[in-house]
Amino acid sequence: MEQRVVLVVDDDKEIRDAIEIYLKQEGIAVLKAQDGLEALGMLESNQVHLIILDVMMPKLDGITATFKIREHRNLPILMLSAKSEDSDKILGLHVGADDYMTKPFNPMELVARVKSQLRRYVTFGSYEGAKKTVNLRGLTLDQEAKEVTVHGEAVKLTPIEFKIVELLMTNAGRVLSIQEIYERVWKEPGYNAENTVAVHIRKIREKIEIEPKNPRYLKVVWGIGYKMEK
Repeated sequence: MEQRVVLVVDDDKEIRDAIEIYLKQEGIAVLKAQDGLEALGMLESNQVHLIILDVMMPKLDGITATFKIREHRNLPILMLSAKSEDSDKILGLHVGADDYMTKPFNPMELVARVKSQLRRYVTFGSYEGAKKTVNLRGLTLDQEAKEVTVHGEAVKLTPIEFKIVELLMTNAGRVLSIQEIYERVWKEPGYNAENTVAVHIRKIREKIEIEPKNPRYLKVVWGIGYKMEK
């Protein structure tokens, strides 16, 4: 099996080195950068499967770096921040981060989240028994190519966004609760998952809907959850 590579981006050398120690113990290779600008350069010349990205950094902060990374790449991004306010977490997820942890963090929890994201990104498997291609009135999901198109136009989704769309499209017409969506996509308990799921749903709508505020495909069922309209 090809060794997985994680790029750790943080202006604090001690944090970079500590994360490297824990990830290497799990057989994961580590690259390190001290700011977002250096990280973008490293992505051009190295194969990377996941990025751990601090928010507050010199030269290029984590939010801006995430936005730039998402212009060309869909690899998972786990964001780190000393800020714990919901608004900061929502902003990070809104620009394209897949997960978010506040400092100080439990190193073993960080490793667990990294491994979970890597499993989803590397295998990116389809749900058992699902069709390889699903089409709903012009919205098409190709599970082999890992691609979503709207009337033939490709839509660039992050790995988490793709998994949400895949889950909803392969269960079209069925209302899925926020907790169920979170647990089936993130593979962990869905406590306090409402903001996280809502941010990703909003981003998906912006990409697949002609009028995101009047969605044709991805519907909210107030007080229950979301569904993909048949």
